[in-house]
Amino acid sequence: MGAGTLQFDVDGMTCATCAVRIERVLSRQEGVEAASVNLAGASAQLRVSGSADPEALADAVNKIGYQLTERSPDENPRDLVGHYHGEETTQWRRFWVSAALTLPAMVLSMFGPMEQWSEIAQWLLVTPVVLWLGWQFHSVAARQARHLSANMDTLISLGSLAAYLYSIWALFAGEAVFFETAGMIVTLITLGRAFEARAKGRASEAVHRLLELGAKEARVIVEGRETTIPIEEVLPGDRMVVLPGEKIPTDGVIDDGVSSIDESMLTGESMPVDKATGDDVFGATVNQQGRLVVEATAVGADTALAGIVQMVEQAQASKAPTQRLADRVSGIFVPVVILLAIGTTAVWLALGNPIGPSFQAGVAVLIIACPCALGLATPTAIMVGSGRGAELGILFKKAEVFEQAGEIDAVLFDKTGTLTTGVMTLTDVFTDQPEEEFIRLVGSVEAGSGHPIGKAVALGADEREIELVAPDSVESHSGMGVTGRVDGKTVVVGKAKLTADQGLIGDSRWESQMADLERQGKTAFLAGWDGEVMGVIGVADTVRPESRVAIDALDGAQIITAMITGDNTRTAEQIGDDVGISEIRAEVLPGDKAAVVMDYQQRGLSTAFVGDGINDAPALTQADLGMAVGSGTDVALEAGDIVLLNGDPRLVPAAIDLATATFKTIKQNLFWAFGYNTAAIPLAALGLLNPMIAAGAMAFSSVSVVLNALRLRRFRGPDQGSHGS
Repeated sequence: MGAGTLQFDVDGMTCATCAVRIERVLSRQEGVEAASVNLAGASAQLRVSGSADPEALADAVNKIGYQLTERSPDENPRDLVGHYHGEETTQWRRFWVSAALTLPAMVLSMFGPMEQWSEIAQWLLVTPVVLWLGWQFHSVAARQARHLSANMDTLISLGSLAAYLYSIWALFAGEAVFFETAGMIVTLITLGRAFEARAKGRASEAVHRLLELGAKEARVIVEGRETTIPIEEVLPGDRMVVLPGEKIPTDGVIDDGVSSIDESMLTGESMPVDKATGDDVFGATVNQQGRLVVEATAVGADTALAGIVQMVEQAQASKAPTQRLADRVSGIFVPVVILLAIGTTAVWLALGNPIGPSFQAGVAVLIIACPCALGLATPTAIMVGSGRGAELGILFKKAEVFEQAGEIDAVLFDKTGTLTTGVMTLTDVFTDQPEEEFIRLVGSVEAGSGHPIGKAVALGADEREIELVAPDSVESHSGMGVTGRVDGKTVVVGKAKLTADQGLIGDSRWESQMADLERQGKTAFLAGWDGEVMGVIGVADTVRPESRVAIDALDGAQIITAMITGDNTRTAEQIGDDVGISEIRAEVLPGDKAAVVMDYQQRGLSTAFVGDGINDAPALTQADLGMAVGSGTDVALEAGDIVLLNGDPRLVPAAIDLATATFKTIKQNLFWAFGYNTAAIPLAALGLLNPMIAAGAMAFSSVSVVLNALRLRRFRGPDQGSHGS
């Protein structure tokens, strides 16, 4: 196979120690360059070279007691909601049976007569709990032991079996028994797993909801007749009929019809988008009005929706730097805890304490120290945070982003398409020539350039019913303008420097006219041929109404804002005044934007850059945090760490706020997980923690970590009021 990324589903993991062990084994396999195993997502993501063998990787993991199943590129991510729902149902069933047997044993232990028949009854009640219902822990512990390893199940198994076997000995030796302790350990841990499965399912809902958005069927035209087929059978080139109120089955181009499309699932933008023949549409968006005929252009894993799901899943599978410390701790935690438990029992006995209390202290250490909360602290927060981001039209590409965002000191905006709509219109034409001929020559050259300004001039010609011609040749001069041959004339359109370089002589009045247009916030260019400047054209880009709100939000967060543009200084300053940005870098060539980013970084500022992800790729890559403004056609933008799926600039502070809130949650989770184990182990070793209380506390520590992460689901987007969780 070739180099790239492999995705696997992983079964059998119960704690962070499992994930660390699988990661280590995979990292040692031939062809594996990097491995990341996600406990909460029950998945593994591998970066591999051409020599990696998926079957060999699965065999290596199977040998240490886990199941690794490769996921094909066209296959959807595992339905974790359904997976955890099934797990929750199973654990609840086990809990109720376990509780029904353990509670009578507890009543006999606490309130029953101190007679042998009572202790035998407790033995009989608890035996199926420990040996049958607790088999889920014992089987995993035994499998781990065969591979000279240990995990959370090892601690639970040792704790419950130790209390159970000790009580059998104590029954015949005339000592106090702890059958109810053994049963309650299994009961409370099972209850905790039921709650944990429910919480994990809720944390996984975002990706599940995205997958559910897709249409299940498509109405295609076959030999002139409409036929309904499963979505999986749609092929590129198929013509699909979409009626009002229906979902568009897959990505395509409108072949016939006009309508408004609800693209909120893709971009987070609530306003419908008008579409007509020739426009791109995307799968799972909703046709609101007219009948459409759409030609399918991308299906399956190549659709925009699939790209979003894949990007969210990759972010969830990656690891934040803070998780590495937790992984290292978890990897050595279990064997250390076993030694601590043995040492605790030995010390108590050496100090002359009875065997019962000494034994209880050791069991309490075993149970309380399970590091499950450590393994869930980071991935659950990332799962919920990245899922919520996808719902708002914000895609985080890797886990490191959540840590980087909180350190941003400055945000640099590219002007066109971010602070402005990016849709230019021809507003002014000044010339001594016949206006129709002037626009025809200038528009013909500009139309061939493909530049937004060129499109504006071409559209202006169309509005004036001026027919353009195909130029014989066109040459773009980056950041300066364009030249071309039309009707035997070499037409030059651009800045004064370009016209001078091309040998055109200009009248001072044209430069004066340019200055007037620029003071109005418009972009102006000289145009001429035959060695002379013939006139001036002016185009305008509309400032987005949300830009001022976005800049104010960043200013309120004490973040410096600046605008970088290739436009002239006067126009840039006018737009800067409109949106509230005072730091302006104008007349910057596209290739020099990265140098401006570097300049801010050299001032000691952690810098984010917001651009379109294509022309701005070097600046996005140079920035500490790159935010690429994308669309449904380019959700998988390589440049940038965050993709904003619509042009609303308010998504910039929203993305920073959400990433910061997610990282804050990660730190809270890790603090409580570390603090819980650090504080609780000494209490257990001193005999101040009953094993039953330890079991309950351990079970609900994991649940509390997941519930804390779920608070991120309440994060409010730019259309929902203030930011923050």
